[in-house]
Amino acid sequence: MLYHYTSFAALDGIIRCAELRLNNILNMNDTSEMRLFITGLCRAVTEKLRADGDEEKARMTEQFFEKEIEEEFHYSAYAACFSRYRDDAAQWERYGYGGQGVCIAFHEERIQKMVGGAVFLQEVSYQKDMREHPLVDAFYHLIKESDGIADELPMLQSLMTDAWIQSAAFKHPSFASEKEFRLVVSPFIWNEFAVEPKYHVSMGRIKKYYPLDLNRMCGRLDMHLSDLVGEIIIGPASNQSLPILQDYLVDCGLHALKDRITLSDCPLRRPNT
Repeated sequence: MLYHYTSFAALDGIIRCAELRLNNILNMNDTSEMRLFITGLCRAVTEKLRADGDEEKARMTEQFFEKEIEEEFHYSAYAACFSRYRDDAAQWERYGYGGQGVCIAFHEERIQKMVGGAVFLQEVSYQKDMREHPLVDAFYHLIKESDGIADELPMLQSLMTDAWIQSAAFKHPSFASEKEFRLVVSPFIWNEFAVEPKYHVSMGRIKKYYPLDLNRMCGRLDMHLSDLVGEIIIGPASNQSLPILQDYLVDCGLHALKDRITLSDCPLRRPNT
């Protein structure tokens, strides 16, 4: 199972509207999202060039990467996040509204079958040292054997596109305890992704997201939405009524989920108690 900790409002979007929102990774809790991977690649490539005594190409490489990082928002990936951990205190606190929310368990194998094209399921890696990553050698050899950055710009841009895509699955090692998986899309690959963005407007801000139609995705595999969900866990600090949640699921046409509700065993303290 992959566990998605969230609010009851988001549960309603997933269950009643059959819509899973992919939100901008740059707005998530790791402030170095995506940039960590790109700067790590830059550091590793320039170190190799400087070890060869090629200071000029190392400096040009840094300038190339700096310009790319300035375009970070253009390359933004969007994701829905999951954890391998069930009923986990840290997940409840960070993503389950201090334990007042809900956790939805999804069958990983069935999610994997549903995705494709520009949407893919990634296990997050937690590292800062990129020296052993295959893209380092790819960048290094291309730049080393060229007469200049400008001469290899199309190939460099192709490598950068791959780098930005892969960056969506790298986080700082301090987040390693989350055991995170992500359902990711990189919408700048427009020819592979036809979903139109939507905007959530609150009192304080406007956020952009991409909605995945779960009914349509399940239908392609002759599955029902209830086949995708293995369990719904009510948060340890929630005052949600079990019978009302059961009625809600039945009225949403998901009777099969009625008996898949459990109460959290996590002894997380309620807020302000």
